[in-house]
Formats: sequence, C-alpha cells, structure tokens
Amino acid sequence: MMENVHLAPETDEDDLYSGYNDYNPTYDTEELENDTAFQQAVKTSHGRRPPITAKIPSTAVARPVATGCGSKTSLASSMGRPMTGAIQDGVTRPMTAVRAAGFTKAALRGSAFDPLGQSRGPAPPLEARNEDSPEEKIRQLEKKVNELVEESCIANSCGDLKLALEKAKDAGRKERVLVRQREQVTSPENINLDLTYSVLFNLASQYSANEMYPEALNTYQVIVKNKMFSNAGRLKVNMGNIYLKQRNYSKAIKFYRMALDQIPSVHKEMRIKIMQNIGVTFIKTGQYSDAINSFEHIMSVAPNLKAGFNLILSYFAVGDREKMKKAFQKLIAVPLETDEDGKYISPNDDPHTNLVIEAIKNDHLRQMERERKAMAEKYIMTAAKLIAPVIETSFAVGYDWCVEVVKASQYVELANDLEINKAIMYLRQKDFNQAVETLKMFEKKDSSVKSAAATNLSLLYYLENEFSQASSYADLAVNSDRYNPSALTNKGNTVFANGDYEKAAEFYKEALRNDSSCTEALYNIGLTCKKLNRLDEALDCFLKLHAILRNSAQVLYQIANIYELMEDPNQAMEWLMQLISVVPTDSRALSKLGGLYDSEGDKSQAFQYYYESYRYFPSNIEVIEWLGAYYIDTQFCEKAIQYFERASLIQPTQVKWQLMVASCFRRSVPLIEQPDVQESSLTQGSASCDHRQQSPPFLRALCPPPRAPQVAAGHRCSVTSGNYQKALDTYKDIHRKFPENVECLRFLVRLCTDIGLKEVQEYATKLKRLEKMKEIREQRTKPGRDGSGGPRGRRDGSAGSDGGQNCGAGSRGERLSAQLRALPRTEEPYDSSSNKELDASYVDPLGPQIERPRTAAKKRVDEDDFADEELGDDLLPE
Repeated sequence: MMENVHLAPETDEDDLYSGYNDYNPTYDTEELENDTAFQQAVKTSHGRRPPITAKIPSTAVARPVATGCGSKTSLASSMGRPMTGAIQDGVTRPMTAVRAAGFTKAALRGSAFDPLGQSRGPAPPLEARNEDSPEEKIRQLEKKVNELVEESCIANSCGDLKLALEKAKDAGRKERVLVRQREQVTSPENINLDLTYSVLFNLASQYSANEMYPEALNTYQVIVKNKMFSNAGRLKVNMGNIYLKQRNYSKAIKFYRMALDQIPSVHKEMRIKIMQNIGVTFIKTGQYSDAINSFEHIMSVAPNLKAGFNLILSYFAVGDREKMKKAFQKLIAVPLETDEDGKYISPNDDPHTNLVIEAIKNDHLRQMERERKAMAEKYIMTAAKLIAPVIETSFAVGYDWCVEVVKASQYVELANDLEINKAIMYLRQKDFNQAVETLKMFEKKDSSVKSAAATNLSLLYYLENEFSQASSYADLAVNSDRYNPSALTNKGNTVFANGDYEKAAEFYKEALRNDSSCTEALYNIGLTCKKLNRLDEALDCFLKLHAILRNSAQVLYQIANIYELMEDPNQAMEWLMQLISVVPTDSRALSKLGGLYDSEGDKSQAFQYYYESYRYFPSNIEVIEWLGAYYIDTQFCEKAIQYFERASLIQPTQVKWQLMVASCFRRSVPLIEQPDVQESSLTQGSASCDHRQQSPPFLRALCPPPRAPQVAAGHRCSVTSGNYQKALDTYKDIHRKFPENVECLRFLVRLCTDIGLKEVQEYATKLKRLEKMKEIREQRTKPGRDGSGGPRGRRDGSAGSDGGQNCGAGSRGERLSAQLRALPRTEEPYDSSSNKELDASYVDPLGPQIERPRTAAKKRVDEDDFADEELGDDLLPE
C-alpha cells in the first residue's frame, strides 16, 4: 500500500529542494487509455459512487483511491510528506487550522459540493442610505463647497473673472451654512479648517482679480487674524501687492516686511522674492539707495536676472558709472540654468535616439528654456543700450566696452546684436556715414549677422533713393540667408522702385512663404497688385492683412481706396468710417470722406467732414478752397472771407486768394434802408425802383427788381457802404503788392467809376499801359502766327488815330466811358477763357505750381470772383 508513497530520506534532511520532481502516479494521464478500471468507470456508473464518508471529521482525511486492481490506496502528498490527518508509524499528524475551501461539516454529512455558496441564494440588498441624516447632509454640503471652489478657479483660468467671483461668493455662503450645521451636530473641534481657509483664500483672490481691492483686503484680514490658520502670515505678501497696485507704497513696504519677518529662513526662495518686491517698491518711491541695498543683497545671496537688471536701473538713476559697470558684469555672470543646444542633436543614426530627440526638441521644457534665454538676452540688450551712452565719454566708446564684456561671457552671440544697435544709434543721431561704416564691418562675418547688416544697409540706401546700392546689398543679404524675409522684402522694394512689379511680387511672395507672419510682404503684395490694376487680388491681400492687424490705419485706408477705385463709394465710405474710428484726428481721411459725400451729392455731410478736417489741419489748401466755395454757393460770402484770408497767408504769392477776399467783401454789401417806393410807379410798367434806374451798372446789379407788387410796396434798395469800402481797400492793397495784375486794375477802375472817385483816371492809364505791354509781348512770342497781323495792326492804329483826331472835340470823359463800355458788365459772369482777362504779365516767383490730387467732383474756385459755375470731375492721380 505504501509503494506509491515517497518519503524524504533520513540521510538528506538538509536538502530543501528534494521531492519537487516526484509526482503521484494517480495523476498520470498517459496510461488512462490502458487503465481498465478507469475505462469501465467512464462507460458505466461504476465511477459515480457516493463519496466515502470519513470516520474522523477532519479537513484533509486521506481517502482511498480505487486503482485498476481494485485496491484502495491513500493518496500521499506530492512533496512526499504525510497528508494532514494521516496515520504513519502509529503517530497521527496534527490537523491544520486552515479549513479547505468548500469542505464543511455539512459537506461531510452528504451535502452537495458548493464552494461559491450559490445554493444560499442572492445576497441581501444593501441598506438604503438615509439622506435625511445630519451627517449625510453635512457630507453633501461639503462636497458642493469643494465643487464651487474648483469651478471658481477654472473660470478664473479661462478669463471669466465675473463668473469666478460669483462662484467664490456662493462657495463662501455655503461654507458658512456648513459650519453652522457642523456645530449643531458635532463639537467645534471637528470643523474642517482647511476647507474654510481655501474658501476664504479663493474669495480674496477673486476680489483682487476683479480689482475690488477693499473687499480683498478685508478677506485677507479675516484669514490673517485667525490664529487657527497656520502659516497665514505669508498672505501679507498678497496684501502688499494690493497696496502696490493702489500706489500706497508705504503700506506695501510695511506688509512686505511683516511677511518677511513671519517666513522662516529655510524658505530662501520665498524670502528672495519678497525682498525683490521691496526693492521694486523703493524704485517706485524714488528711494534708490534703499532699492540698491535690497538688490545688492539679492545678488550676493541668490543672483537672478530681474534683480540684476533692477540694480542697473537703480545705479543709472543715481548716475554712478562705475557701479553701473560692475552691475552689468554681475548681470552677465548670472547662470542661465539651461541645457546646451547640442543635446538636441543626434550623435548617431539610431532611429530610437532620433525619435526621442524629436519628441523633446519642442516640448514644454524646451519652450521654457527658450523663454528663459530670450528673457536673459532682452535684459542684457536693454541694459547695454541704457548704460552705453553714459558710462563713457561717448556712446560709441560705451558700446565698445559693452561688446567686449559680452564677448567674454556666455552670451557671445549678443555682441553682434550690440554692434548693430550701435549703428542704429548712429542713425538716431542722424550720423548716416558712421552707421553705414559700422554695418559694413559685418560683411566678413558669419552669414546670419552678415544678412542682418546687409538688410539694414539696403534699407538705408533705399531711403536715400540710391536704388543701385540698395539692390546690391539686398542681393548680399539674400545670398547670405535665403530664408530671411526682411532681405527678400527689401529686394522686392528695390525692384518695385524700378517699375518691375511682377518680379517684385515674386520676391514678396517668397518672403511670405518663408515667414507667414511677415505683414510687410503681404502689404507690399497688395500695393503691387494695385499697381498692376488687379484690384480683386489687392483687396484680398488687404482683407487678410486686416484680419491680422485689426486696427491698422494704413490697411483700412488701402481697402477704402480700392473700393473707391472699384467705383463702390458706399463700401469706401464704410471703411473710411472705420478708419476715422481708429484715427479720429486724421485730416486726410476726413477730407477724403468729405469728398466722397460731395461726389454723392450730400453737401451737408461733406461740409461736416471737410470742416472737421480743417479744424485738425487748417493748412490744407484743398479743404480751404472747398469750404470757401461752399459758403459762396450758399450765399454766405462773409463766412468765406476767413478761409480765403487763411489761404492767402499760406500762399502769399498767389494773387487769386486775395482777389477772392475782395470779391467776398464786395458781395457781402449790407442793406441800407431807403424811402419806400410808391406802388403806382411799379404797377405802371416800371421795371425797377428810381434808385436802380439812376444807379451805375455795377450798383444796379445789387438791387434786384421786386417779384410782386405787394412785396414791392415795402422794397428797400441797397447802396454802397461798409464792406464795399473794404473791398476797395483790399483791391488797393492787392495793387500795391501786385502792380502788374490786370484783374485788380480792372476792378479798381470799375469801383472808382461807380463810386465817382478821382483815382479812376490813374488806374485806367495803368490798365491801358499794361494791356499794350501785353499785346507787344504776345506779338513777340508769336511773330509767325499771322503774316498780315502787323500791317493790319498798323492800319487799325492809324485809323484809330484819325478817328481820335476827328473826334478831338469829344471830352476825355466820353473816351473813358467808351473804354468802360468795352469791359464786361459787373452783373455778367466773367468768362475765364477770354484772352483779355489773363494776367500774362504776372510771373509767380515760386515757379509753376504742381497740381495736387483732388477729390472727385470738388468745387474749384477760379481766380475771378464771378466764376460760380462748377467744373468737371478731376481724375485722382495715383
């Protein structure tokens, strides 16, 4: 019976790994096909006998196993040791305390094998939660408070400050309700102080974010004064920040120092930040010596870029040159604490390494390193530009010292940028030669610096209209760095200046492909398309640019101008209105908008914008001319005088403005009451009053006939006085300034004749002499125009002489009256096309005037004061 039981040998008691290769032959499945008993049990119910019950209740009683021979053998352990409860050598092995799974007393008595307990049925239902209990209400309310605090923080991070404040207030209200309920149920020691602290701190932060500083300070005071909150004293830093925003610098320094006293020395970084805030506050109050002490302490304990830069500013404010140099050297020596760029270059062709490098090349850590490096370069460059002009006798020497210091530091690449800034300083001082010489020094350096210097040189020569030099340096910049958008833009500008717009557009497009954010290239593409009369493409470019630069005045003007060229005045006016909203004081935009309204026939709106343009820039001749013409058209000549007087001040050599002033004086003659005219004299076919019939032709035009008999009964006539005398004085003043002006003399002759002054003969003689000189000058300038002109003239002259002799008996007044009758009547419009009215003898000392661009359908005022007709539309030159 014991042949299948393997016992551990007594001689090998120390072998811990023996018996692992032994196994019970009962579990040998390879011989089951040859086992007749097993086969019989499978085919019949021989193997379905009920299990043998053990006489001794135990957990692991050895049960006999039927073999193929019908013998019953106790199963032994696979380890070769006796089974639990087995009897060996007369000694019973002790029972174990662990009950086997599924074996119970009931199972030993014949119950079915149910190790999972499925026969017991489903588990009883869970006990329902009593939501009305105080503990459950407190738990739910606490959960709601935490959710409100989280929602407030999320709203603040999203920029919705009002919603964040509302959530914080709601959380505060619910937290107070929670505290009252908890005090009723439990002892005060069980109050959640952390939740109360977080709610109050979040509420104070949201008050500060919404610039409700008094409420934020009150909330912080509640936290700080509560002794139950640990480490609440550091919140005085936030209170100091609020006082700093309120420009209450004394209290800000007080709270910063209180916070500094309550923070232990182990929190070194926190203490350094508070001291930096104290130094900044001292700078704002002008206490530079105290600020220097704070920043020097920071630079000696834990140097950083901000403290070093602020230390340089403080020394600059007090004017200490040597300390500025030392502070700049300390700033340069601050460690950057970033990895080298070589870490992101693959040392081999290992694909796994390349994937890792590609993954970390632009991750958040790498971006943070770039930002830190850019900030360091900004501080160093700004400090160098600040102290370079003052640390030495000249800014050039100061820049040279800064360049040498930078070259000996870890920021070697900034030395070239400082050299370029030195050239820019020369430009600001109008020293172009030194700027060009400085930039030319970079021609033999590396490609990136060479490209930047060549780009600046190209721009300088372009501004000086030396397009050949600008083009050569633009080529040098492009060859040094083909992906430099500024170099490509400058190259396109030089080609644009030469008139090759297609090629210029190619350079601009290449610059835009290299850098999609190059707004200069996109703007120039729009101008090029506008030159090529591709208005739709130009409009698309400027609309794209408007999406990038929302408030660019130049872009808005170009869009409005393109719509005007496309003959869409409504859209043009709409975009000009947007332009005026951006730059409300731009006189050019206002006058342009007024011109569009004028072309549409809306004179009132046109007058409003023209007047606004004149108010902001009262020296625009076009606007002054339009306003003067507008008042003349509306019969307010006295208001037009001020505009023409201003025009005569701006252009004192132009006689037409002074003639217009005199004309306005003459037209704005006031009315003087005369005795009433009897109605019978008018109803009997009289065409005018007695005074009108007896007046000379010029005054006759000032007294129009009555339109109806009932109105004629009270008709009063107008005569010369007041402004009429001012008109005569103005004409005399014009004659003194321009003695060869024919128009002025003719009006003087008319006025003196109508009034009956004695100077009429003098002015008539001057007028006749000027007309003869004009005729002689015309004959000299055009001798071959008419071959018979000379003899015919001589014959006319002799005939005139004979006539004069034959009419010698006539008086001088009759001959003068004959000459005046030859002149046009005063009430008739002046014909500007007549050769007799041209002032051929007057020569403008400024030379010919270039006609300025005019708005469409603009009212032009002719030199003659009687020209009221409107001329045709002028084209808008590009």
